[in-house]
Amino acid sequence: MTTALVWFRRDLRLLDNPSLQQALRQHHQVVPIYIHDPEAERPWEPGAASRWWLHHSLQSLSQQLNNIGSGLILRRGTSLATLQQLITETGASHVYWNRLYEPALVARDKVIKTQLRQQGIMVSSHNASLIVEPWQVVKGDGQPYRVFTPFWRACLRQGLSFALHAAPDQMPPLPQLSSLKLEALTLLPTKDWARGLTQNWHAGETAAHHAMDIFIENGLNRYREGRDRPDRSDTSRLSPHLHFGEISAARLLHSIQTLGEQEGLLPHIECWQRELGWREFAHYLLYHFPDTPQHPFDPRFAHMQWEKDPQGLRDWQRGQTGIPIVDAGMRELWHTGWMHNRVRMIVASLLSKNLLIDWQQGARWFWDTLIDADLAANTLGWQWTAGCGADAAPWFRIFNPVLQGQKFDPKGDYVRHWLPELAALPDKYLHRPWELSDSQLLSHGVQPGISYPRPIVDLAHSRQRALDRMTPLKHLNNEGKHL
Repeated sequence: MTTALVWFRRDLRLLDNPSLQQALRQHHQVVPIYIHDPEAERPWEPGAASRWWLHHSLQSLSQQLNNIGSGLILRRGTSLATLQQLITETGASHVYWNRLYEPALVARDKVIKTQLRQQGIMVSSHNASLIVEPWQVVKGDGQPYRVFTPFWRACLRQGLSFALHAAPDQMPPLPQLSSLKLEALTLLPTKDWARGLTQNWHAGETAAHHAMDIFIENGLNRYREGRDRPDRSDTSRLSPHLHFGEISAARLLHSIQTLGEQEGLLPHIECWQRELGWREFAHYLLYHFPDTPQHPFDPRFAHMQWEKDPQGLRDWQRGQTGIPIVDAGMRELWHTGWMHNRVRMIVASLLSKNLLIDWQQGARWFWDTLIDADLAANTLGWQWTAGCGADAAPWFRIFNPVLQGQKFDPKGDYVRHWLPELAALPDKYLHRPWELSDSQLLSHGVQPGISYPRPIVDLAHSRQRALDRMTPLKHLNNEGKHL
């Protein structure tokens, strides 16, 4: 009778889990384990919002495993040492896991695989997260792509092939092993700041499939136009489920592709599929350029002169900039652990361009407050907006938050929801309340500088300041010398 360990990481599901499926096919005894080892992810160990989600996702997975006769062994400690201890306790001859792609974890897993194999333990890793793994698509010269469109075209030419796996309906009972209680991992906050998360989200595989069904039923047929509208519910909101592996990208792709023949859906399906492509590209870039979370992809930006503005950073973090669409987004983030993608770009542009605060400070704030905080996506998004990343927005592109608000929140529903103190303002001035006089603001229930702050930055002046600061960079070479 052979025993295998199945090491769950960010693949917290039973359906479409290739490591679990292979272990069940080849072994009589299968022991599901989760090792809490945040130190291995430094300097990007999970933030507070991510830890909240992780707690509830592990709780859901444990219940699923219990329902089919098994369970989840929870341990805390260094991953290699903990695996070795579990191998000793169970007599396991094999260890299975699904691959991760963050630089620190790639390095850790290589060490673990080498060490265990030297001990005579068989190790098998699988792809459960991506449709195309980073090493499967390269340019003709063998170098990685640096621009999304040719990367995605290459993926489509190669074909988006994937395997789906059924979930087990029964598993062998666990051997007698010690396991920590979930609460012992101390993932939940000690202060009660997570009420908004609890009200807005449900973690776990069942919730992930429910979210997918709701999107297909209610949002997919409006997605191409509606995806940029924070005042609507036309996006999938699947990003945290994808990050924690509660649903696979392959399952999502399969589910929407089967709808392709329905009248009028194909343009929306292709648009959403392309967004999945951006997720693939983010992981692709992180794998091939592992220093990008700490360093700009465009080395010329290493010479960028950023402002030291702790008060401006705090105002931005708290949603107190006096720019309504920005403040609405930052308050949505604080309350729900999530922010609409269009608004993410707007708030990131204000921080990195208008305030000229280093994009890494914004990335760090998102990392701690987003429930879907993903190192690949977070890095790509912030570098894209700051103008220093691969396939980035042009360095001279600076979002105008007033125009963005007027275009994508035209009736002000989004701003009014998150900034009720501005609810009585007329639509014309909702996204630019500073154009009203103090007496006009007071007549609409707004106390300027008290109930709602005055703008902390002049948009036109700060835009020109950013252009002046960034223009010299284009005349530098990669070593920072003038061309």
